[in-house]
Amino acid sequence: MAWDYFGFFRSAENQKSPSSTTSIKNAADISVIIIYFLVVLAVGVIAMVRTNRSTVGGFFLAGRSMVWWPIGASLFASNIGSGHFVGIAGTAAASGIAIGGFEWNALIVVVILGWIFVPIYIKAGVVTMPEYLKKRFGGQRIRIYLSVLSLFLYIFTKISADMFSGAIFIQQALGLNIYVAVIALLAITALYTITGGLAAVIYTDTLQTIIMVIGSFILMGFAFNKVGGYENFESSYMTAVPKNISNISAECYEPRSDAFHIFRDPITGDLPWPGLVFGLTIQATWYWCTDQVIVQRCLSAKNLSHVKAGCLLCGYLKLLPMFLMVFPGMISRILYPDVVACVIPEECQKYCGASVGCSNIAYPKLVVDIMPNGLRGLMLAVMLASLMSSLTSIFNSASTLFTMDIYTKVRRHAKERELMIAGRVFIVILIGISIAWIPVVQSAQSGQLFDYIQSITSYLTPPVAAVFMLGMFCKRITESGAFYGLTIGLAIGLSRMITEFIYGTGSCVNPSNCPAIICGVHYLYFGMILFAISCILMYGISLMTKPIDDKHLYRLCWSLRNNTEERVDIDPDDWIEDQDEDDGSKMDLEEPEEKPNFFKKALMCFCGLEESKKAPKLTPEEEAELKRQLTDTTEKPLWRNIVNVNAVILLGVAVFFHAYFG
Repeated sequence: MAWDYFGFFRSAENQKSPSSTTSIKNAADISVIIIYFLVVLAVGVIAMVRTNRSTVGGFFLAGRSMVWWPIGASLFASNIGSGHFVGIAGTAAASGIAIGGFEWNALIVVVILGWIFVPIYIKAGVVTMPEYLKKRFGGQRIRIYLSVLSLFLYIFTKISADMFSGAIFIQQALGLNIYVAVIALLAITALYTITGGLAAVIYTDTLQTIIMVIGSFILMGFAFNKVGGYENFESSYMTAVPKNISNISAECYEPRSDAFHIFRDPITGDLPWPGLVFGLTIQATWYWCTDQVIVQRCLSAKNLSHVKAGCLLCGYLKLLPMFLMVFPGMISRILYPDVVACVIPEECQKYCGASVGCSNIAYPKLVVDIMPNGLRGLMLAVMLASLMSSLTSIFNSASTLFTMDIYTKVRRHAKERELMIAGRVFIVILIGISIAWIPVVQSAQSGQLFDYIQSITSYLTPPVAAVFMLGMFCKRITESGAFYGLTIGLAIGLSRMITEFIYGTGSCVNPSNCPAIICGVHYLYFGMILFAISCILMYGISLMTKPIDDKHLYRLCWSLRNNTEERVDIDPDDWIEDQDEDDGSKMDLEEPEEKPNFFKKALMCFCGLEESKKAPKLTPEEEAELKRQLTDTTEKPLWRNIVNVNAVILLGVAVFFHAYFG
């Protein structure tokens, strides 16, 4: 069986480079790293103390009180993990700038998120994405399907990729035992995720973004200075080949002739332009517009203008990875061609412990070799920032999915306090799974990381993108059509994924013998095909079933988004906030509550579960007004015009950069 499809060896033997040394052991670097951790923990603790963490809205949506700049920074930090620094720089070192198109595609999709998708989510009054599908279609099976699929994707793509890439950097820079380093990182990230909720995560993400951008700019400056400017960089990259090539074909070690073009041949290109334009947009729509990690940040905003401004800030920040990750990765190949561009399996095994190639050590090697003392410590802090910001976002959003979409099925009458405890305990369980995943992550092949993430996404997420898009823009889609379209689409995606798992993807030196009719279709093209099939199935099956009445769809579909009539939910909510409150009050009258001891009181305070005085019961009119405020999408005309103009500017910038580097 070819385990290398998923980037895994059967064992972790020979994973250490014989020449690996601890490069960060001077006082300046160590001081910078210690200061970084202290500042991050301080920001997390301050956010934890100043925010309401004892309610569902406070813990999972930061009380819907966030302003635009932390939202935009958190969107960027949640997206840019250490997998980007390692994976994108590595892919760029191997094949050029086209991988930057993955980042610039988001400039367009974040506008779609802020202007089309989030207004519907706010009007629907939802906390999670599966909850939206439950309101839109009714029933439980679609909601549970999406919750389980999302948790699966979080664990086996996002968490594993970020931990693996973080491990590469830690081993290159510190020489620490991988288990000690990763467990310490997970413990710190979990500390303020469990205790502080979404508000603490967003504020620490903002700090992480500032550190990431500053540190990456400094490294980019050193890197371009090392190669003598942009023009010399272009010419030097095209001649960066390893000395030891044996009798291997030139196409396996020479830079691609289209290395400095984003749009590549639709047949022979490694990232064909139709796939990059259309197939990637399908993936990006799933990730940016329907994934819990991203949308949850937008739902925490105090109003829709702040949502849009946050999306725009994230869009402008997404311009940077081409310059901060792609170009430095290519420069690393120029400076270290024998290591980063190695093609002889035995040589690659010696340099980085992976026979398929060492391109993924491009960024860490650049940091360790060219940065001076102190700044090298700053760059390690940057990598840790990207790793931690992604993990905290995933932990918080996974906790939200589990608590609101799965736990409420098991405990339908759970009180709010119980849900808060369940959400925090699930984060601990998730960390346990992450630690258990370390042996697999540790032995991941360097050459497959970014393709691994993108291909899994192309095989599993197009049906999800289809159900959200059709659910929003086509009233005729029914629960049966959506569910069977999702399940059949999943079966098709899994069949491709399992086939490649059996045959392996191979490499340029040792190509795979997977049948071309299955594996010969590029994963971006496959995503397009799967999306089209899913849409046809959903619409076709829906036409054979009874349509959903409009009274169930008010403010859930685009055409009915402004309808003010009372919506009749197809199914009642699984959990109602503050339910059984009266029963609890009666019990309190009958039996005096035992006062907690000092240690229990301190623990409850630390976790944000301290007892608070019950708020006075709201009248039906007051409850209706509160609900109206939470689902309000009105904007002040001035700010609406400002964000709209900036959206047009951002889209113009996106078109310009695609045209210039196309």
